[in-house]
Amino acid sequence: MVLHPIKYRWAYDLYNQAVANTWFPHEIALGEDLQDWKKMTDDERHAVTFLMSFFNPAELIVNRSLALGVYPYLKAPEAHLYIAKQMWEEANHCLAFEYVLETFPVDREKIFNFHLEVPSMRAKEAFITKYLTRMTDERLNIESAEGKKDFIRNLVAFNIVMEGIWFYSGFMVALSFRQRNQLKNFGSMIDWVLRDESLHLKFGINLILNILEENSEIITPEFSQEIQNIIIEGVTLENAYNKDLFPKGILGLNADYVNQYVQYVADRRLEELGFQPYFKADNPAKWMTSATDVFELVNFFEMQNTSYEVDARAHGKKPETENAPE
Repeated sequence: MVLHPIKYRWAYDLYNQAVANTWFPHEIALGEDLQDWKKMTDDERHAVTFLMSFFNPAELIVNRSLALGVYPYLKAPEAHLYIAKQMWEEANHCLAFEYVLETFPVDREKIFNFHLEVPSMRAKEAFITKYLTRMTDERLNIESAEGKKDFIRNLVAFNIVMEGIWFYSGFMVALSFRQRNQLKNFGSMIDWVLRDESLHLKFGINLILNILEENSEIITPEFSQEIQNIIIEGVTLENAYNKDLFPKGILGLNADYVNQYVQYVADRRLEELGFQPYFKADNPAKWMTSATDVFELVNFFEMQNTSYEVDARAHGKKPETENAPE
């Protein structure tokens, strides 16, 4: 019931970083992007709207998972602080994508129905819904070994697969337009969303590793293989989704290119959880390092983000890192 003494300093540091990163969608003017939209091909517009049709409900799915499937099971106040801020950020992301859909001349009703009609998108939602149901509709016995394992399974599904792989695949596609000097302001919005998500991912990874460290008895070869299989299944679903995202491909980008990036990111997630790479894929989008590279997540405490702080005066001090994990 009290914040001090803080046991998990990394969670408190993440909360302060998240507060410093607060932003609002309407701070971004999309007028210039509207001019780009008029010049884009039908396949390019399809890619953008297809992404929006997935991201729009996905942010609310994550929010529900946090509120009903994560927050109630944790006791540390510093973890509750961060999750509360993360939930606000997920809502803010949803409104950010709403802002894009309200601004661009698109058939919003058609876009909202994509996730109900496209088989690959429905398969991704079915994967998450399976874990969402376990997280929200079935009360886990968190004191039991199986309950702890189920909590880890659920975290891996929505935090590692959905937020840490699927979202990053979409971010790369969205930012690729800026690489071609298109939708630059939309790209800035994606940068902001991506920075939030990098903290969400770091929190989730730290949470998983701390639970395993404090409950080492649940670590077995069978359970380790099961966790890897959840990630591999997520990659398979994303591969099919990207083929619908790019039925023809566009200049410099097609499904094979994106799926290689998905495998590269999945290998990084496996490594961050202590596994060996599975796909052994090279990064085809090395230009993404100019936005954010997955390796930056490991040591993000070393740098203070100042690119979009709303109130730098209140949060100009570098977070304390004495108890932060390497």
